[in-house]
Amino acid sequence: MRNVNQFTRFGFRNGVYSFIFLLSILALFLSITTLCIFYPQNPLSFSNTFGDQTTGQGGSIQLLDSIIEKLMDQMRAVENSAIGSGENSELKDVRLKHTAFLAEILGLTGSLKLSLAREKEDIHQQQRTPPTEIHPLSRSNGSLDETAEFFLTEEIRKYTRIKPNRLGKQNFMGANRTVMSIGHACFSLKEELEEYMDYDVGDFCKDDWKQAQRLMVLGCDPLPRRRCFARAPKLYSKPLPINESIWNLPDDRNVRWSGYRCKNFVCLAANRTGKGFFKCSDCFNLTHHEWLRWMQVNTSDFLIEEVLSIKQGEIRIGLDFSVGTGTFAARMKEFNVTIISATINLGAPFSEMIALRGFVPLYLTINQRLPFFDNTLDMIHSTRFLDGWIDFILLDFILYDWDRVLRPGGLLWIDSFFCKNRDLEDYLDAFRMLRYKKHRWVVVPKLDKNGEEVFFSALLEKPPRPF
Repeated sequence: MRNVNQFTRFGFRNGVYSFIFLLSILALFLSITTLCIFYPQNPLSFSNTFGDQTTGQGGSIQLLDSIIEKLMDQMRAVENSAIGSGENSELKDVRLKHTAFLAEILGLTGSLKLSLAREKEDIHQQQRTPPTEIHPLSRSNGSLDETAEFFLTEEIRKYTRIKPNRLGKQNFMGANRTVMSIGHACFSLKEELEEYMDYDVGDFCKDDWKQAQRLMVLGCDPLPRRRCFARAPKLYSKPLPINESIWNLPDDRNVRWSGYRCKNFVCLAANRTGKGFFKCSDCFNLTHHEWLRWMQVNTSDFLIEEVLSIKQGEIRIGLDFSVGTGTFAARMKEFNVTIISATINLGAPFSEMIALRGFVPLYLTINQRLPFFDNTLDMIHSTRFLDGWIDFILLDFILYDWDRVLRPGGLLWIDSFFCKNRDLEDYLDAFRMLRYKKHRWVVVPKLDKNGEEVFFSALLEKPPRPF
C-alpha cells in the first residue's frame, strides 16, 4: 500500500510539473497573441511546441489547439493514475482539485480560441475593404473607416467599421457592403456614447435606458446597436387579453421602474403633481380623463366620428405622433383603423403602457426621419408634442417629412397645438405652406393664460400631385 501511495504521489508530482510547463507555454502564448492583435500589419512568426513555424492569428489558433490537446491528455493521465491505485481521501481531494483546475483552464483556452477566431474574421473583413475608398460626399481625403477611429471603445469601432459582404458580391439590396449608421451628434457626445457602449459582449446590458434616451434626444439618433441582452422586468406576468387590456391599468410587474419617480401605475394615474412629468399628466387616468377624449367635444377638439366621415371608408392606417398612452389608437380601433403610436418615455413608461394596452409603440424622437415609405399612410395625428417651443425651421422639416409619408388624399390632424399669441401667424404660415385642403381650422384662446397663448387645431387633406 505504501508503494502504491508513493507511486500515486510520484504521478501527481509529474502531473504538477507538466501542468506548470503548460501554464508557462500558455503565458508565453498569450503575450505573443497580444502582440499579434495590436500589431496586425506585422504578424509575428514563432514556433509551437512541435517545432512547426506558425504566423499571426492563424498560427495562434493552431497553437491553442495544441495546448487544448495537451491539457486533455494531462486530464486523462490524472484520471488514469487514480484507477486501481487505492488512493486515500487526501490524495483524492488533491486529484479532484487538480482535475477541476485543468478543466477551468481548458474552458478559458477554448474561449480564447473562439475570441481569436472572431478577431481573425474581423481582420479579414478589414482587408477585403479598400483602405483608400473615399466617401462620395466627403470633402476630405479620409477613408470611410476613419469614423471608427474617432472612438476609443472597441464596440463602437467594430460597429461603425464597414462590413463587406462575405462573398465579395452585391447582396440582394444592390450593395457590396454595409455601413452602420449613427447620429451625427454622437461625435459631440463621445464620452457619453463610449460609456453607453462599454459592456461585455453576450452579457446583460446595464440598466441605462435613460442614458440611451438622453443620447437620442440630444441628436445621437439612431444609436448604435449593442451585443448585450436588454434588461427585463424580474417578475414579468402575461399581459391581459385585448378585450381587458385597453381600459384597465396593466400589471406593475411588467415594467422596469428605474429612472421614474412613480413606481407603479396607480401613482401615475393619481390626480396629483410630482409624478416626474407634466406633458399629458392625466394620460394614465383611463377611467376619467382618457375615456372621454375624442368622443366628447371640447373647445378645440374634433370628434373621431366626424373626422372619419370626411373620408368615409378611406382611413385605414395611420400614425399618432404625440405624448400619450395609446388612447387615440384605442378609439380609432373601434372604427377599424390601425394606428401606430410614436412617443418616448418622458418621465413615465409611455411606450410600455401603449404596448400593454395592446397597441404598437414606435420609440421615436423628433430628430429622426419617419421610418415609412413615401405616400403610404392614410392619416397623421399629433397632439401635445409640436407646440410653441419648436423652432420654425425644424417645424418645416418635420411637416415636409409628414407630407412625404402621407398618401394623396390623406389627412393631417393637428390637435390642440398651442403657442404664444404673438407667434401664431408664423406657425400658421408653416401649415399654410403645405397648400393642403382645409376641412377644419380653429383657433381658440387658452383660458388660463389671459389670451397670451392660444390653441390651434386643423384637419387638412393632402392634395394630389400628378406632376
